[in-house]
Amino acid sequence: MDNVSQTPLMLITGGGRGVGAATARLAAARGYDVAISYVANETSALAVAADVQATGRRALAMRADSADPEQVAELFAAIDRSFGRIDVLVNNAGVLSIQSRLEDLGFERMQRIFAVNAIGPMLCAQQAVKRMSHRHNGSGGVVINVSSASARLGSPNEYVDYAASKGALETFTIGLAKEVAREGIRVNGIRPGHIYTDMHASGGEPGRVDRVKDTIPMGRGGQPEEVARAILWLASAEASFVTGTFLDVTGGK
Repeated sequence: MDNVSQTPLMLITGGGRGVGAATARLAAARGYDVAISYVANETSALAVAADVQATGRRALAMRADSADPEQVAELFAAIDRSFGRIDVLVNNAGVLSIQSRLEDLGFERMQRIFAVNAIGPMLCAQQAVKRMSHRHNGSGGVVINVSSASARLGSPNEYVDYAASKGALETFTIGLAKEVAREGIRVNGIRPGHIYTDMHASGGEPGRVDRVKDTIPMGRGGQPEEVARAILWLASAEASFVTGTFLDVTGGK
């Protein structure tokens, strides 16, 4: 299409806060145009977009629930119109709920967590592959799924539903990587550990990282920017032979 930019485009779901926002800012600094999706906090998303534009890059901030196939399709259609390309998809959007044992988990909570954390990335990757894959006359690309150390650890007594949804995301990562490996697309996962973001407040404990930091071999929590740097490496040509794998950003936990 005529409006195809020469600048690579990175889409980050849930890009208005935390790891997603840090990734958007770093991507702009590294030369990407950036699209972000958000669900609730428009003010934060627009602030991130403004930071991207301040570096001289183009930005799109769009409200889109990644668990809704129609909203996902609209998001990608907007990217087609604005940029004419997509080079990197970062499936970062995720939710968790109040810390709880399994016996007390509600069914609607389980459904929502799997819808956003496991099905959402599949819907977004589906749209991205249709644009990136050599099978569809695309020029290739990268998909990066933001998992969690909880996929390995299980999060007992806190949120086994969240951990299980991230486990599903990791299995999807492995399968998709093999499916599109000869079509110019690399698919990898990032496993953040205990990172200082607002997400812990969703679990009812804003100070959780400080409580558990002694369980981390490095003795401290991580910063969103530290996860963002790992994401940008996986997106880059430096990781050209890396697919179907996971990069732990956990301080050794």
